[in-house]
Amino acid sequence: MILKNIDKVDVNDQNVHTQLKKIIKDLADGKEIEKEKLLFLLKTSSVNELVYLEELANEIREKYYQKKVYMRCLIEFTNYCSKNCNYCGIRNKNLEVSRYRYSKEEIIECCKEGYELGFRTFVLQGGEDPYFNDDRLVDIIKGIKEEFHDVALTLSVGERSKESYKNLYDAGCDRFLLRHETASKRLYEHLHPKPMSFENRMECLRNLKEWGFQTGCGFMVNSPSQTDEDLLEDFIFIQNFQPEMCGIGPYVCHSKTPFKGNENGTINQVRFCVALVRLLVPNALLPATTALATIDNSGREIVLKSGANVIMLNLSPKDTRKDYEIYEGKVSFGDEEAHGKYLVESKINEIGFEMDMEIGNVKGWNDVY
Repeated sequence: MILKNIDKVDVNDQNVHTQLKKIIKDLADGKEIEKEKLLFLLKTSSVNELVYLEELANEIREKYYQKKVYMRCLIEFTNYCSKNCNYCGIRNKNLEVSRYRYSKEEIIECCKEGYELGFRTFVLQGGEDPYFNDDRLVDIIKGIKEEFHDVALTLSVGERSKESYKNLYDAGCDRFLLRHETASKRLYEHLHPKPMSFENRMECLRNLKEWGFQTGCGFMVNSPSQTDEDLLEDFIFIQNFQPEMCGIGPYVCHSKTPFKGNENGTINQVRFCVALVRLLVPNALLPATTALATIDNSGREIVLKSGANVIMLNLSPKDTRKDYEIYEGKVSFGDEEAHGKYLVESKINEIGFEMDMEIGNVKGWNDVY
């Protein structure tokens, strides 16, 4: 289990606590930290260190984003997938999934509804579906941008060729989310069967950056066989890569995968990881992910207080939402759906934050709208 002490209180003596606090403060000050010290932080930190880490993460987030929480409109437009990731419920070999695809017209209709609700960022997410080749995706992107001139469009459709990414960028796509899932080659190969390749995943992320996308990566917390050494690789990669966005969520088990029966990630593990990434990439857009609500009813609000500053609400048609089940127990109704934004606003106001419905680019990015 990673971060084995993170749910415990007072497990460290004062000397160890002082050492850990100095490591955290040095990270917050942008100092370079030796790998051994960072690993010591992962292996030793308890609730005391988590609280201090969150205090500094919140100070940094407020410096860049004040109390704003950016709202995104999520459209899960296809659950077909050619891949067989060992943790994912929509993997190609899961024959019990009821598959669907949205047409261009259905996607734009979703965007219209979201636009009327006040959203100015649309996130189109799907499995790696070969049906959506460059021609179809370019047509969809241009259709959305022609209809709505003051929105940002994010795609999350997996690994593609360098040329394909350029085509999507040239068509008007602004952001691209491609979670690396782990920066450990050993763990990546445990999570992803061949012919998926760790090297290709990293090359795709570099290509996205090169073409000019606001690029998002991210990883699972407590995925099967993950160690603190694996987690260390994630933080080193993120510090070097400096993504504009980083999605960090708990591993949540799905019984129709090879990993059925594995233990889910915990809220404190995710809190620690989100707060640490805020220190490593101070201006990043960090979502409080939907998966958090699956492991804790208040998970999203808790992680907002750990340095996160983005929420994505579901606007997929209700009759297909249940079929985009990448993990079991996924919440997509009530305050997890776009129509529930007023419930969300009430909840985030209660904890001292404010909803922001605008495009919400990463700080330092030149707005071109």
